[in-house]
Amino acid sequence: QEQMVESGGGLVQPGGSLRLSCAGSGFRFDDYSIGWFRQAPGKEREGVACISSSLDEKTFYSDSEKGRFTISRDMDKNTVYLQMNNLTFEDTGVYYCATGAFNGHFYSMWSRRDLYDRWGQGTQVTVSS
Repeated sequence: QEQMVESGGGLVQPGGSLRLSCAGSGFRFDDYSIGWFRQAPGKEREGVACISSSLDEKTFYSDSEKGRFTISRDMDKNTVYLQMNNLTFEDTGVYYCATGAFNGHFYSMWSRRDLYDRWGQGTQVTVSS
């Protein structure tokens, strides 16, 4: 059974840190780009970061996350991590990971949701004082 499972969310104060995990099973996890998306209350789901397949492991970030978030892949554990530092209230939302079977030609479009076809159930991140 193909599955994507996110974990690591929680309640954190502004300026704090969290590390989210995305574990894949039932398919060749390393063959896919993995994207992290955030859906804030009442807003569209938006791309936060992406790491391409194990062939080149390029990383991509949205402008507001550059310098604060780091995406990485552990091939031995079939897991992608999202290290989030210096969190702000605007980072609150449900975080989803998803697989994308796209190559270098589409890297510049990594945040398009229609490029991803396998989604996890999400993990809640709440930034509050």
